[in-house]
Amino acid sequence: MGANPQAAVSTLDDETVLTPALHHINLKTTRMDEIIDWYGLVAGMTLNFRGQAGAFLTNDSANHRIAVTAVPGLEVDENKVCHDGMHHVAFEYESLDGLLGTYARLKRHDILPHACVDHGLTMSFYYLDPDGNSVEMQSDNYGDWAKSTAFMRDDPRFAGNPIGEFVDPEALLELRRNGVDPDELHERAYGGEFPPSTPIDLRFPAPPPAA
Repeated sequence: MGANPQAAVSTLDDETVLTPALHHINLKTTRMDEIIDWYGLVAGMTLNFRGQAGAFLTNDSANHRIAVTAVPGLEVDENKVCHDGMHHVAFEYESLDGLLGTYARLKRHDILPHACVDHGLTMSFYYLDPDGNSVEMQSDNYGDWAKSTAFMRDDPRFAGNPIGEFVDPEALLELRRNGVDPDELHERAYGGEFPPSTPIDLRFPAPPPAA
């Protein structure tokens, strides 16, 4: 929802801790064309403006959700996995069907996730954009933020395994196409029934060798 016009009477409050909504992310890149095309294909981003040094993309009624900056002097970071900074951004679908349908669609474009995880609270597939930034596509396993928040806070399974279970997206896709209920799929996936069939890359440096 966009900001309201300035009220005639000030509502300025310098005591209350407000909770502003996350509006957009800004990506620095040397591959502006590829970034624009990739986010259009993966997340339905459309172009609201493009200039010589940047672009603004959105997939809803906001003026932009991703800003792309491509100014002179930027260099490709070949070792970004070992550097501090943002690990990933995430987009949420309303249902598991949205997530799995997108997986199947992107696979036809040879875009495959680098990791797929049932985190308990979400089912999450992680992809790499053209600059090697990790992008999480997720659906809430409970379809309700209050319920998934309660799971995170109160369920001992999450405390014991906050990462969750890696999953095989092909197994989930096949079972869902055959009519298996999303709640059942989550419980079985979180129980470790669908281990991944391809290598997992969590985009963190490898742990140091044992002493």
